[in-house]
Amino acid sequence: MNEIKIAAILFDLDGVLINSLESWYQAFNRMLRAYGKKELSRDVFKANCWGPDLRHNLDALQLGEDAAEYCVQEQRKLIALIELFPGAGEVLRRTKKKYKLKVGLVTNTPRENVNKILEHFYLSNHFDVIVTGDEVKRGKPDPEIVIKACERLNVKPEHVILVGDTKADYQAGKAVGCFVIGMGSKSAGDVHIEQLTELFMILDKNITTLGY
Repeated sequence: MNEIKIAAILFDLDGVLINSLESWYQAFNRMLRAYGKKELSRDVFKANCWGPDLRHNLDALQLGEDAAEYCVQEQRKLIALIELFPGAGEVLRRTKKKYKLKVGLVTNTPRENVNKILEHFYLSNHFDVIVTGDEVKRGKPDPEIVIKACERLNVKPEHVILVGDTKADYQAGKAVGCFVIGMGSKSAGDVHIEQLTELFMILDKNITTLGY
């Protein structure tokens, strides 16, 4: 990996900072039951629905905005099922304090759910910008959410690291020139990490911080 010049890091939420798979899986199946659809197994949900934005998933099932709102309301009832990944808070703090980088959150999850999750884990004050799925016309893998975060941070995408765990994250970041770190061995990325704290090894060895 060649040295790169970085001004900001954008983090995905689900699968990077938190594990919310179970909460979304249960909420999605509650929605399917309510709308007379067949429930999905965890394996099918993870393979087909985990990564793309909710509207994309519901379009495939010929369900509309009312079903989307039902699903996100149900997910908010299941916050207790969400787990914070080890070291998440420390990574966010050190990224800003030690490396002097701007920190953003880019997630397809709607704002109200994001706010509740961040408050639950005391993470609300760690971000310079938060862009959520209901603030853009198209969620990841479309790059709109990444572009909007970069604009609000006043940084160029080629000077940004995006940390994500899905192909949708990789596609959104690479479309505008970000360096993408894949979380988990099965993720897509320019490099991969298994634990969030491994991010520091990459920053220490390969990053020049820009003075934005």
